[in-house]
Amino acid sequence: MKRIVPFLFLLLGVAAQASAEKADAYKQTKIDCRKCDQDTLTGIALMDGGVTITRGTMLIDAWRGRVETSPEGYQRATLEAGSGSKVRFRQKADGPGEQWMEGEAERVEYDDRTGLVKLLSKARVQRLQDGALVDEAVGEFISYDSRKEQFSLRNTSTGDDRAGAGRASIVIQPRRRPPTPVAAGTVTP
Repeated sequence: MKRIVPFLFLLLGVAAQASAEKADAYKQTKIDCRKCDQDTLTGIALMDGGVTITRGTMLIDAWRGRVETSPEGYQRATLEAGSGSKVRFRQKADGPGEQWMEGEAERVEYDDRTGLVKLLSKARVQRLQDGALVDEAVGEFISYDSRKEQFSLRNTSTGDDRAGAGRASIVIQPRRRPPTPVAAGTVTP
């Protein structure tokens, strides 16, 4: 089974068929922002004022963020949207053709040690293949375990399932195509 590349985000093969581009794990991470404070002793970086993170094919845009790096090198990140906007990401996925993962939420959390990604509040994730939508998940909370390639959707931004709180949805496009019709008067073998 393919594994999602650890770091900030390398998200959700909704049907567990695509994983983030493996080569991205060995690329440098570049963070552009208006303001960034990094404490090399604690391993904490605080970014604010429009944050753009790139690593290989991965691109993340947020208003503010916090990245903690443990002494062992694991990273835990929290990215937040500004008022009226969302954290957005896009990354090329391994697999045949041009596959891309993209999505958005008001808050995104990633824990490199556990491989768990959480999209909180107005979350949406899509998998595109050759420019066409293949799969989509929408909900208040989307959690993805990149090690087990399993995901969960819940109807509240806290990850709880509460009656009357709304609905989550998954759209899975058909993988099979209808048979090609045979023209009238043709003989099929």
